Amino acid sequence: MRMTPHPRARRIRRLAGVGGLVTLVTAGLFVTVTNAEAATVFSADFENGSTSGWSKSGGTWAVVSDGSQVLQQSDTGSERARDFAGQTSWTNYSVQARVKATAFASTSGVVSITARAAGATKMYRLSLTGSGKVQLETMNGSAVSVLGSLSQTISTSTFYTLRLSVNGSTISGTVNGTSVGSATDSTISAGRIGLLTEHASGRFDDIVVDDGGGTTPTTSPTASPTSSPTASPTVSPTVSPTVSPTTSPPTSNALYVAPNGTDSAAGTQAAPTTLASAVTRIAAGGTIYMRGGTYSYSATQTIAAGNNGTSSARKTLSAYPGETPILNFSAQAEDTAARGLALNGNYWRVYGLIVERAGDNGIFVGGSNNIIERTVTRYNRDTGLQLSRIASDTPNSQWPANNLVLSAESHDNADSDGEDADGFAAKLTVGSGNIFRYAVSHNNIDDGWDLYTKTDTGPIGVVTIEDSLAYNNGTLSNGGQAGAGDRNGFKLGGEDIAVNHVVRRSFAVKNGKHGFTFNSNPGSMTIANNVAVDNTERNFNFDGGTSTFTNNTSCRTSSGTNDRIIGSADSTNQFWSGTNGSRCSAYTGALTWSFDSAGKLIVKFGGVVATP
Repeated sequence: MRMTPHPRARRIRRLAGVGGLVTLVTAGLFVTVTNAEAATVFSADFENGSTSGWSKSGGTWAVVSDGSQVLQQSDTGSERARDFAGQTSWTNYSVQARVKATAFASTSGVVSITARAAGATKMYRLSLTGSGKVQLETMNGSAVSVLGSLSQTISTSTFYTLRLSVNGSTISGTVNGTSVGSATDSTISAGRIGLLTEHASGRFDDIVVDDGGGTTPTTSPTASPTSSPTASPTVSPTVSPTVSPTTSPPTSNALYVAPNGTDSAAGTQAAPTTLASAVTRIAAGGTIYMRGGTYSYSATQTIAAGNNGTSSARKTLSAYPGETPILNFSAQAEDTAARGLALNGNYWRVYGLIVERAGDNGIFVGGSNNIIERTVTRYNRDTGLQLSRIASDTPNSQWPANNLVLSAESHDNADSDGEDADGFAAKLTVGSGNIFRYAVSHNNIDDGWDLYTKTDTGPIGVVTIEDSLAYNNGTLSNGGQAGAGDRNGFKLGGEDIAVNHVVRRSFAVKNGKHGFTFNSNPGSMTIANNVAVDNTERNFNFDGGTSTFTNNTSCRTSSGTNDRIIGSADSTNQFWSGTNGSRCSAYTGALTWSFDSAGKLIVKFGGVVATP
């Protein structure tokens, strides 16, 4: 989702998002992220303190800290305070947000998210109310009609996940995955999203707009750029490309989890259970569906060693179709034992989850033969997604092997010393056969990928990275940096231990040090069909080993350090030694990326599909 800006770049600003397209601009840098499935078309988490793209009316609005950065409206005396984003032509979509009502001036007070806001007083609303209810409403002038209602204790210290969906004349809403109601109403056909309070104060975070299974909005939030885009690509998207399936899930051989689930519940859609309970109960071949919303955890959620599927009947942990589950571990302190989701079993498929703010890794994989797909790991205090042995006494034969990380994104992971938090890592203690495919790593404080080895644990298994993208690593999306980080795109070794990794058809753009680097790996790696553009030091840095280089391309839009290659490199390569070669014209202009319907990563420069 986000790219790290170059150290000399100015603060990133939201420019536009069009039908699954998000564009960001910063001085001299321009990057767009699209999603071919158009499931997520807009998001805002306010981590950089910016409210660019929002239009407010009434109230006192400011970005404040509440575990993370959130948008607050603090004036309980305001009759009506509103903040809108998007376009009045948006039609069918869902808007989801974490919402806290911090105070009510009266029982008539509301704190709401809105959809199809066609004017200041014409919209659909999903509201936390001062009367102890969550209400689905139509607002038309001074008239407010209740379409659905659910009694709910509203704590002023608690965030609730609200989801409001508008699809044709069907209007529906949920709170923490529980239905508030669904009704037919054709009063309003199109309009923007919004945040609203009446005689109340509230806080809003993690706002996501998706197509909700309907027609994707055709226009998007707007804001004015502060500079013209240039040819040098490097910035970060703020919309997650994670996409959940839109078909209905099966009801047999399935368990359902929701933010308000209980351990002892049956695990049906009507009586959801918890994740901790579901993972111990699901049978091989079965699926755990996590409903949309924010799950606040203080302890690691573990799929224990021995909790296995089979090669022909995996166990699946998946986002519920069309919804976005966010596993939030902000209650954890920074600690090497404080991981988010620990996958220590074998033959699992994890799909469509966002895992954030863990005290260590967001997703830790200690098991083998797993598929981790369409996940987003962000704001964790160590590497976003890491493969390593489960414990210090785990034998080499049980190190994680044959895992596939597919169509995943990892960004803005940062530890306190700025030295260890990468986007993805398969390092120190991993077996053979691990693959990263169609993955994107950006704006992490250390490296995009880290395949580090140490003398006390010895060589790891061969890792394959293919059809992937690393950009702006070494600088967070909010511009934060730390001096201790290595800041490479693809770091492929450590401590002079030879491992014959494979990196092919991948892109390294504007990382804070090298694009692709051997990092003291003297092995015979295969480095083929890769592209590196404007990395701060070398695009390709291989000071030793006997690696083979084929058809790689290195480009710069200004001066930089010559590439360093030791190994076998034939004339199919075009490295940088003071000037660009003929192929570099294909890698200028705005950088865009997306996942297509099959999860394939599509990278474009200047709107043209880039093929390494």
